[in-house]
Amino acid sequence: MSTPVVLFWFRRDLRLHDNAGLYAALQSGLPVQPIFIFDTEILDELEDKNDKRVQFIHASLTRLQEVLTESGATLDVRYGKPLLIIQELCAEYDVRAVYTNEDYEPYARARDEEVRQWLQKKGKDFYLYKDQVIFAKQEVVKDDGKPYTVFTPYSRKWKAALQQHPIASFPAEKKLNEFYHQSPLQIPSLLSMGFQSDDYIFPRSDWSRQIIEQYAKQRDLPGVEGTSRLGVHLRFGTISVRQLAKETAGLSESFLNELIWRDFYHMILWHFPQIVQQSFKLDYDRIAWRNDEREFDAWCTGQTGYPIVDAGMRELNATGYMHNRVRMIVASFLTKHLLIDWRWGEAYFAKKLLDFDLAANNGGWQWAAGSGCDAAPYFRVFNPYLQTQKFDPELKYIRKWVPEWESFDYPKPIVVHEEARKRCLATYAAVLKK
Repeated sequence: MSTPVVLFWFRRDLRLHDNAGLYAALQSGLPVQPIFIFDTEILDELEDKNDKRVQFIHASLTRLQEVLTESGATLDVRYGKPLLIIQELCAEYDVRAVYTNEDYEPYARARDEEVRQWLQKKGKDFYLYKDQVIFAKQEVVKDDGKPYTVFTPYSRKWKAALQQHPIASFPAEKKLNEFYHQSPLQIPSLLSMGFQSDDYIFPRSDWSRQIIEQYAKQRDLPGVEGTSRLGVHLRFGTISVRQLAKETAGLSESFLNELIWRDFYHMILWHFPQIVQQSFKLDYDRIAWRNDEREFDAWCTGQTGYPIVDAGMRELNATGYMHNRVRMIVASFLTKHLLIDWRWGEAYFAKKLLDFDLAANNGGWQWAAGSGCDAAPYFRVFNPYLQTQKFDPELKYIRKWVPEWESFDYPKPIVVHEEARKRCLATYAAVLKK
């Protein structure tokens, strides 16, 4: 007879260390067979077959496999629709339960519910654990139980909760002998799934103490190495947000606030999943966006005639990354100067960002457009020239990404700042002052 096992389903948590769901599975009393599913529901939507995120996932799984095979275990990596793959695995293994970590995106919640219902009908358990955030769902809410929609009081309550509930650890890496032992299984190649591979160098997963300590002073300066560059690792869980919060505790309140913003946007997405399609402030869906496709293309390709905007878009297109301050500048420019629907910009970022995370991406774009929770007021229109003077005064960032900005080859501005600002205020006010 086959050996009874439990499955651990890796998703946004591609690591063995400090992994909540994996730790629970390894304590179940049954051997753990780790799995990963390259989800065709997601991959089929990706137009770029040289997508760096798929490469990052594949490389992370390869590293996991190396560690597991050293202990006599193996990842079982499949390619297909999650429910069908789970059904296949249950037919091949004597599966008693499936363990995994929570994902708060609407698609993921629907997927997990479909899997849970099928497993339940088969008499098998489905266990979900909090792992990608520090506080989730209802853990930081108002005294009346309603979710916060303003960041500052949320962050105060978050910090108070941290004092009452110190961050736990889940050292799954110490229980490698609890995995199910079998011969190594081959991970499907990128090519076999229709994707390409190159020699792209991803950001490191370790962090600099000096950068964290100087974070408040340098994080808004795109011309210096002043941010952690850990976004892709937090997104795919190759590092633990709990461990990061503990290790950086006391070094920078500003950096801690960024981790709290991350929790905040995941909490908002959980309570208000409709924001994926619509504005958090519904009145903003009545704005008469211009949605000029030629201007959108100029923005996408970094040809707006505004160097700080073009530098950001060129950095994004070339690297899959954009400095956080510049993300706000380019988002404000698209929604306010060009009056293009924030959903267009959000979708473009979703295609290009290596660290794309639906909760944060949606939150950031709605903040810039003024339509989100705790957003910038609609009448705040970033002046790209003043933003440059303030955050790239020596033009290091601009010179790197827009070397021709002082030449005749550089395009004239596609809009005049002051005219665009007045048009924006009039367009917004026509809807919001009624």
